[in-house]
Amino acid sequence: MPTTSSGSFLSRRPWLISLFCVVALSVWLGLGVLKAEEDSSQSSSSETVPLARVVYQTFDAEQIEKKIDLYGRTAPDRTAKLGAEIAGKIIQLDVRKGDAVKAGQAIAQIDKGDLQIQLERAQAMYNVRLQEFNASKSLKSRGLQGEVAYSTAAANLTEAKAMVSAAKLALRNTTVKAPFAGIVDHLFIELGDFVGVGDPVATLIDLDTLVIEADVSERHIQQLKLNQPSRIRFISGDTVDGTLRYISRVSSVATNTFPIEIEVPNPNQRIPAGVSAEVELALDEQLAIKITPAMLALDESGNLGVKVLNENRVDFIPIQLVKAEQDGVWLTGLGERVDIIVLGQGFVRDGDQVEAISVDQANKIAEQQSQ
Repeated sequence: MPTTSSGSFLSRRPWLISLFCVVALSVWLGLGVLKAEEDSSQSSSSETVPLARVVYQTFDAEQIEKKIDLYGRTAPDRTAKLGAEIAGKIIQLDVRKGDAVKAGQAIAQIDKGDLQIQLERAQAMYNVRLQEFNASKSLKSRGLQGEVAYSTAAANLTEAKAMVSAAKLALRNTTVKAPFAGIVDHLFIELGDFVGVGDPVATLIDLDTLVIEADVSERHIQQLKLNQPSRIRFISGDTVDGTLRYISRVSSVATNTFPIEIEVPNPNQRIPAGVSAEVELALDEQLAIKITPAMLALDESGNLGVKVLNENRVDFIPIQLVKAEQDGVWLTGLGERVDIIVLGQGFVRDGDQVEAISVDQANKIAEQQSQ
């Protein structure tokens, strides 16, 4: 009956078994260290000093991409500041701020004034000059007119043609049109305003594609390639895939960093410009192993690294971090396979000879002692 009750007690509390195993392993390791210290104080040079005991685990390296995280902001793919190309009064506004427009759609209308009359006059003058040129050409072919008179008629015709083209262009410029499909981000005019040549009319932005603008340090810039994929994480938590489309070849004098641009599709213009974003870019692939922070150790100089086994001898290897995750860190520089001391590393130093067993052997010992 007591056996049954103790069994049910342990089944309801499985953590007691794990605790007992950890204590048993610690005692086993401690006995080895204490025995080594006692024997070393009592024995002479003719006696062998017992070795400290450690537990190791074998790790196989994997190909891992080394990545960097950058911070930037979203920006429109294209931005155009539209200005008046002819002076006049705004007589019509076809859009409001925030409206979506198509390429070639009218945004504002400037008063035509007498431009239509100027076009008709230029067209009439062109017709006259054309008749004069034809008459001069006919006379010249019959030898009744000299070269100078013919050249003058041709020059007058060209001038008249230019006046017609200028009048048509001025008339066409009275309508301010969108050069591409986008959003009217700002309107600088109101109905009835007078604008001069070059005065701002509206700002148009293209949000069908977003651009993430970020900066890369000089240490990593040569490892990036155009059109390589990237991962974008917005402040809202949404993630999208992007493409590296621009890498500056000149660094900023102030920060010694290189501007880059990552292109991100933005269907339905869901994401606005100016939003903070985190960019993850892959640099290259390296052989690395993943360990938990508990396996890290310090050497006598305070450097952080791992203690590995090399034919039962302890070697201290400083860490070379590839990337960090929530449940561990990836380290490189340890080879394709390595035996890392996971228990007892605090009792041994670089170069020590030890008595080592694997994690599986240590678990078997703990099970035997628990029975």
